[in-house]
Amino acid sequence: MLQPVEALQEVEQRVLWLATSIVHAANARRPNSSGVKVGGHQASSASIVSIMTALWFDTLTSADRVSVKPHASPVLHAINFLLGRLDPSYLPRLRDFGGLQPYPSRTKDPDIPDYSTGSVGIGATAPVWGAIARRYAQAHFDVEAGGRQISLLGDAELDEGAIWECVADPMVQRLGEVLWVVDLNRQSLDRIVPDIAITRWQGMFAAAGWQVLEVKYGKRLQELFACDGGEALRARIDGMGNEEYQWLLRSPATDLRERLAVGPVLESLTDSEVALALRDLGGHDLVELSRTFREVDNTRPTVVFAYTVKGRGLPVEGHPANHSALLSEGQYAALAATLGSDPDDPWCAFAADSAAGRLCADTAARLARPKMPETEPPPVPVELGRSYKGEQSTQATLGRVLTDLTRDAPEVAARVVTVSPDVASSTNTGGWINKVGVWSPQDRHDWFAEDGDRLVRWRETSAGQHIELGIAEVNLVGLLGELGATWSQLGQPLLPIGTVYDPFVGRALEPWVFGTYAGGQSILVGTPSGVTLAPEGGAHQSITTPSIGLETPGVTCFEPAFAVEVEWCLLDALSRLGRPDGESAYLRLTTRPVDQSLARLPTDEAGRAARRRDVLAGAYRLSTAGSEPAVTVAVVGALVPEALEAAAELDRLGFAADVVVVTSYDRLWRAAQSRRGLLAGSSYGVDDGVFARTFRASPLVTLIDGHPHTLAFLGNETGAPVSSLGVSAFGQGGGLADVYRHHRLDARSVVEAALDLVD
Repeated sequence: MLQPVEALQEVEQRVLWLATSIVHAANARRPNSSGVKVGGHQASSASIVSIMTALWFDTLTSADRVSVKPHASPVLHAINFLLGRLDPSYLPRLRDFGGLQPYPSRTKDPDIPDYSTGSVGIGATAPVWGAIARRYAQAHFDVEAGGRQISLLGDAELDEGAIWECVADPMVQRLGEVLWVVDLNRQSLDRIVPDIAITRWQGMFAAAGWQVLEVKYGKRLQELFACDGGEALRARIDGMGNEEYQWLLRSPATDLRERLAVGPVLESLTDSEVALALRDLGGHDLVELSRTFREVDNTRPTVVFAYTVKGRGLPVEGHPANHSALLSEGQYAALAATLGSDPDDPWCAFAADSAAGRLCADTAARLARPKMPETEPPPVPVELGRSYKGEQSTQATLGRVLTDLTRDAPEVAARVVTVSPDVASSTNTGGWINKVGVWSPQDRHDWFAEDGDRLVRWRETSAGQHIELGIAEVNLVGLLGELGATWSQLGQPLLPIGTVYDPFVGRALEPWVFGTYAGGQSILVGTPSGVTLAPEGGAHQSITTPSIGLETPGVTCFEPAFAVEVEWCLLDALSRLGRPDGESAYLRLTTRPVDQSLARLPTDEAGRAARRRDVLAGAYRLSTAGSEPAVTVAVVGALVPEALEAAAELDRLGFAADVVVVTSYDRLWRAAQSRRGLLAGSSYGVDDGVFARTFRASPLVTLIDGHPHTLAFLGNETGAPVSSLGVSAFGQGGGLADVYRHHRLDARSVVEAALDLVD
């Protein structure tokens, strides 16, 4: 213990008061015209006050980074106020528009936290991926070594699968800077956590190679355990289930001695002292907490289970329904009297010359961080000039473009880092991996270096630029989010690209969206996509992913049809990363080889530039049917051959057809919204003229290897009737022609839909 215990305890009580007051002011003091409950979590905050006090005011260094459990955001704001990092005008503005966010947000809170949390389980794992991101940046650029990466999480969060996918990943075993502190208050939102789960959790962490520590009892209980008969008391408390312990917390103090039934060890205590002893858990003992934090073995990740009481110090302490409970005015006044605070002046700071005031000032100075350098990402070329001939798939093109970057734009390639969940070879990034190598915190021996039959040379060094995780997609996008935030967190922008089977984008959706919300900018490549992956069967055929690309904020979605379009879209997406006004991208690619001559790419420089402009704006007219088309076929990606075949058949039948290739339904939608003044969010790539250049007034058939509603809005924009073809049923295995015919994606179905519109 470095700090005087008395000063720490005074700070602890003030943090409890401020955190409780922040929620109380939002609900009871601020006008609420809507009548909708504002909410907040006074009990969840109270349980972790001691842990956070011990960390911030005694343990942390300026190099450490902390993720705070979502429902403890008032505690974080209270601490930041005491450290001079938050103006007191914000304290009554929790969950107010423009005020303090419900959960810590590094893009929206005035006192910027190290990590955003709020999606339970996702924020807890973020420091693990932040540790890898820092190590990677440190190995490649001028980045100082960091301190600990700490997660403060509630025990109920351990029910989340994302937690265990992260814990079990082999790379995590090497991260000695990772420290998780579990606020073990034995309660979740609706109930007491049943039985005794901690032994199972401890075994699971230990099996994954983590150090497991426990802060279970405070000084008062430890002294009782050392008395004659103390072993019986310890055995009684150790052996009771969570439900019984919570029941005892709410039992009258006069009944506790009888209900514990442990013999003479409690005879010398008054009833109130017995009640205090029962509550004397290690997670509220500042000395025990600080000692444990200093015992951490930094050679492997560590988890500390700190036993606490939910609502500690509040009138709702230990109540099974206290999760969202709010103190009444009477309870709030009683708490003020207990803590020596003024309910009419809740935002009082410590006197500068007091012991607690000096502790706050010293802590603020100790945790002050030097100004972070700002590095601009390198300019990305608009194209690389490769000529694409023959039959090629958009998936195969991805690897070629990445490899070309190392030759034609090495300063850009140096900042690219690719991530894959054990599918690098099957998503066609083998050539890139062979060129740049695989990243590892330490160089590893390649036992198959002399094996000439390998398509991918797996050289693992600290200089590599590809990171391979286990097969969990949630881990992939969690890492993408932190790699994509190094521009703001470390002052060094990275250009992260993650590849994943497109059907599994949905599995990774929540952490990907949350990482984007938290400021992580990256490129997610979903490949192969759609029922075009026919032989793999319905389980591996994606249907709704175009909707994900269209509807996710902060992300531009591309679905290119030809190889050159992959190059243009990828370069455009790279140019948006690593900057304050940047955004992420999602590329939906396919394994179907398509004849590149069908692109009818202009050969003159001006025509090529115009095509590139339209591809990036979202659509271009591939073929024109004279002066007045009878119908327009708007097609996406791999289905261009079917659209062209249908157009030729319609022309033979006397119905001239335009064929429009949609490369970004996302940017077309934004352009449509922009025309009406309704665009919200980023305007990157929006071109209000794209509709006038591309579409002519005629009935419209839309064709996509995904859900047909994705393009249905185009009928409203062209002012013409529309028939939308796509996939609205689960797929099945088979040949491509059979599967296309089954889902009405074939040329004949397009012709029939067009004839229905024109006749």
